[in-house]
Amino acid sequence: MLGRKRGFVTTQGQILADLFYEDGYCVTSASSQVNRVLRLLDVVITISRNRNEARVLIIEAYSGPAFILADAASLLAKIFNIPSILVLHGGNLPEFTERYPGWVKRVLSRATILVSPSSFLAEKLSVFGIKSRIIPNVIELSNYNYRTRDEVSPKLLWMRAFHEIYNPQMAIEVFGSLRKKYPDASLVMAGVDKGLEAEIKKMAADMGLSEAVRFPGFLDHQAKIREFSNADIFLNTNHIDNMPVAVLEACAMGLPVVATSVGGIPYLLQNGETGLLVPDGDVEAMVGAIASLLESNELARDLSVNGRELAERSSWENVRPQWEELFDEIQLEKKSRSLDLPIRGVTNE
Repeated sequence: MLGRKRGFVTTQGQILADLFYEDGYCVTSASSQVNRVLRLLDVVITISRNRNEARVLIIEAYSGPAFILADAASLLAKIFNIPSILVLHGGNLPEFTERYPGWVKRVLSRATILVSPSSFLAEKLSVFGIKSRIIPNVIELSNYNYRTRDEVSPKLLWMRAFHEIYNPQMAIEVFGSLRKKYPDASLVMAGVDKGLEAEIKKMAADMGLSEAVRFPGFLDHQAKIREFSNADIFLNTNHIDNMPVAVLEACAMGLPVVATSVGGIPYLLQNGETGLLVPDGDVEAMVGAIASLLESNELARDLSVNGRELAERSSWENVRPQWEELFDEIQLEKKSRSLDLPIRGVTNE
């Protein structure tokens, strides 16, 4: 729930908690503590205090140190006999599972049901005997003003954290090459600094691009809408990805997306239909893809219209029934547990 704090990205867990609450569910959420130890402590205390009233515990499971929180929360759910749904996140989770198979399978086996936001993650984890239900990430479409891009200008937007896995260097390299043919091109690079922002700014300055590249920092919702409205093309340069909400947001607002074909991206975007995909790190391929959009109004319009239709699949109107079906199944799963029948989620293979 770190998105409750200014300057932190709003996570899917927070979005779901708010949407469930608005629809009349009784929701208790944790935690917005920035410090990891305090956050873990808050989660443990919150689950313990609500153990008798809780009908279901929804746990957001990320790889890396954050997986410790999923471990603790799922263990408490098992101890207190609370049905749990573990929602799997992050393009790194398959690699993390390969590195720590025993730990990951032990934690995930506690879940009543596992949920993955993408077929990519579900497919990669199935190799380890981990079976999950696919429910896409959700966005509130009413918060995103759609505009069809019948034609596009070279106004580019990149929005991720300044971290190595998001490869912000590629965005600068692409932009530098593009400016040789389109001298009026501009680039906005937005996001929180995870150690690389200063390097990227220096890189832009060394290439003589400082006046054409803007760094607005973290975007709250209003700033995000403003920047997306002013841009015409969205760049996604990641080395690793799953089902990025930023891409869905770009699609929702009608921006054609040019992305590296990594992780879950080719499962989310169909090349030439809902986005343009290029090999990981291939600067010239991305430059060529952007040029094709600038030179073809028909392609730009198709990607804009089809992208919006893609985003609509992740609307709350479409996603909510899938969650409600899951809640109904939880009741049947609880009966199955009482009869000592196999628990869905992770096989013992």
